[in-house]
Amino acid sequence: MRDGALTIDGLSKRYGEVVALRGMTFDVRAGELFGFVGSNGAGKTTTMRIVLGVLTADAGEVRYDGSLLTLAARRRIGYMPEERGLYPKMRVGEQLEYLAQLHGLYGPAARRSTREWAERLGIAGRLGDEVQALSLGNQQRAQLAAALVHDPAVLVLDEPFSGLDPVAVDVMSDVLRERAAAGVPVVFSSHQLDLVERLCDRVGIVSGGAMVAVGPVDDLRAGGESLLVV
Repeated sequence: MRDGALTIDGLSKRYGEVVALRGMTFDVRAGELFGFVGSNGAGKTTTMRIVLGVLTADAGEVRYDGSLLTLAARRRIGYMPEERGLYPKMRVGEQLEYLAQLHGLYGPAARRSTREWAERLGIAGRLGDEVQALSLGNQQRAQLAAALVHDPAVLVLDEPFSGLDPVAVDVMSDVLRERAAAGVPVVFSSHQLDLVERLCDRVGIVSGGAMVAVGPVDDLRAGGESLLVV
């Protein structure tokens, strides 16, 4: 059934004797902002890397719009890794155009999208600068532009608000709301619980490599669940 959702179904992953994921299962609906919370080492980043195809699960599957994720489908995902991934000595504009091309957007379309997202995120004046010359906040904005430049069908963001000043947080929040309103399933992890509560339609609480609770924040609190993460 085609539903526009991102579905994570029974993912398991082991590193030697260490179990990273234990049947991780949840879905992110079309047009939904989904918060992914849990302590360090709970399995959030491992799950995201499996969704992207960076890691291979030992068991389980990932589906989008009712079908297993293929390489072509993964090109339609916008990903913002926690450790960030832009080339520090490459100019911002060149890098965004290059990433757009990797995801199938070429020529004038890639340049136009680069300019539009740079303007939207307040870094249009820095397109000619090397990434390493940007402030941390502007590097974050450039990283978000890299996740958005190819008009992704799904957004997967690992700690996107880390290191941002209040103005940049507001810009980031507005962009995520806009993408969700356009029907994009958006999942992000964060230790900033005030943002998770303010932004998310639903929240998933991860512990020990498994999803232990999912629902709207108010429902989780009413059920006695704690969103506290360390």
